[in-house]
Amino acid sequence: MDVYSVDEEGTVYDTEMQQDHRYDLEKRSRYYQGLLDSSLLEPGERNYNKLNDTYIIMIMPFDLFGKGRYQYTIQASCVEDKSIQVQDGATRIFLNTHGKNKEEVRPELIEFLNYVEKTNELQGEMFHSEKVTKIQKAVQQIKSNEQIGVKYMQEWEERQDEIDKAIEADREKRTLELIQKKQAKGKDLTQIADELEMTEEEVQRLLGKKGLLENE
Repeated sequence: MDVYSVDEEGTVYDTEMQQDHRYDLEKRSRYYQGLLDSSLLEPGERNYNKLNDTYIIMIMPFDLFGKGRYQYTIQASCVEDKSIQVQDGATRIFLNTHGKNKEEVRPELIEFLNYVEKTNELQGEMFHSEKVTKIQKAVQQIKSNEQIGVKYMQEWEERQDEIDKAIEADREKRTLELIQKKQAKGKDLTQIADELEMTEEEVQRLLGKKGLLENE
């Protein structure tokens, strides 16, 4: 379960399912954050306030921190003064299906986490949460016909691959336009690479693809 989504306000959510208890998950979430951030700004953009607010959500069938909580929400704060919160828009959430603090968590979240861990066992159950019920029905429809499910996933992956390629081509085209504008101002390869935070090899590669990109 790896889900990338964006809401109406532009907030980005990356949801990851972690089955195995690994000891690098905290740093893995940091890696996911870096990957997410690097894709949110146009090449050469220096206004970092344009970065979307982001949530990295990791769902786990174990308690990573051992404190019995269903949810651990991590945001940056000052070590010397905990009242100072760093307003960088980045939030990491670790969800634990084996939490114990029911009185502190919304029942809907508990119901969802229970369903995530016991999907097969709870197919016939009735849920209080409308959202969990919708998820259950979607899973039932896909599982009712394995061939349809496999075909759907293949088609989804193919479409996603096409989308990824189109996004990358568009990004390269816009970067090439920036390079050409800087060349027109008399800037050399080294200056252009430095200003766009690229290597000279990357700049040369795009210049070599100039004809292809301009025709797309």
